Amino acid sequence: MQERWRIAGVALAWTIAHSAAAALPQRAYVANEHDGTVSEIDTQEDDVRRTIAVHGKSGDKLQAAVAERGGKWLFVVDAQNSDVAVVDLSTSQVVVRIPVGKSPEGASLSPSGKELAVCGEDANAVDFIDVATHKVTRSIKTQGKNPEHGEFSPDGKWLLTSNENSDDVDIIDLTAGKSVGLVHTGGHPRGIAILPDNRTAYVAQETTGNVDVLDIVDKKVLKSIATGLRPSGAIASADGKRVYVANGGAGNISVIDTAEGKVTGSVPVGKRAWNMALTRDNKKLYIANGRSDSVTVIDTITLKPIKDIEVGALPWGVQIP
Repeated sequence: MQERWRIAGVALAWTIAHSAAAALPQRAYVANEHDGTVSEIDTQEDDVRRTIAVHGKSGDKLQAAVAERGGKWLFVVDAQNSDVAVVDLSTSQVVVRIPVGKSPEGASLSPSGKELAVCGEDANAVDFIDVATHKVTRSIKTQGKNPEHGEFSPDGKWLLTSNENSDDVDIIDLTAGKSVGLVHTGGHPRGIAILPDNRTAYVAQETTGNVDVLDIVDKKVLKSIATGLRPSGAIASADGKRVYVANGGAGNISVIDTAEGKVTGSVPVGKRAWNMALTRDNKKLYIANGRSDSVTVIDTITLKPIKDIEVGALPWGVQIP
């Protein structure tokens, strides 16, 4: 009987915690690479709520900014200083800096929300940070060179990295703690979107104007889909029916229907569209426009731009916890 009550109590605590997280105001975080700040956007009003300063000792080059789901901590990748700045969101202050591999760029939160993966481009490795303790728990080497983006599969089994300088994608087995495959891709891979099936990945290929579709389990490219000039970002809808691709050179977003395997829509955005985020209900898409110093908000139902939001200098990407 006691064990039954214990299990029930754990289940109730889990439900309360997740309900509380879902009830938090939904914010979007935008790392502004050139001015050392992060813009916090209210996704209901679609305006900048506050600007957080994250200046490093050796200058500014901010990349990914990832908030944990509890709404307490913001992790900001600082490529210039090769660390991750941890911001207390209640005070907007940097409380600690975590040293990571040289020239870090992309970062992503694990499906459990407990771990942050940070790609060290010049280190050819991925560092994993414990969200609760702010400590690096392990570092996994990539087979490819210059990993830019790292993306977890929804089940938390895999982490894929896009390797700019070797034109390939590492497939990291997170249980084994090592790279178990290297898949050659079209050219200069960047953003990665992994579908809910946990085995199909769409990888933007900047120099070819295509997105390569990968089979993670079989470790091979299935096909390539033409999108636009210099595709750089990719994100999948929660149901896996769509993949959105940011074409940096074309200034638009391509919408891929994953069932049909082709582009079925296009939406104009700003200059040098980079990395993107979807709201939890998947009804709005936020795109960082690097050369326009703005974020475009798209209605994913009508596939029309809703608003352009001015942010800082050279926004790198958007993240919504």
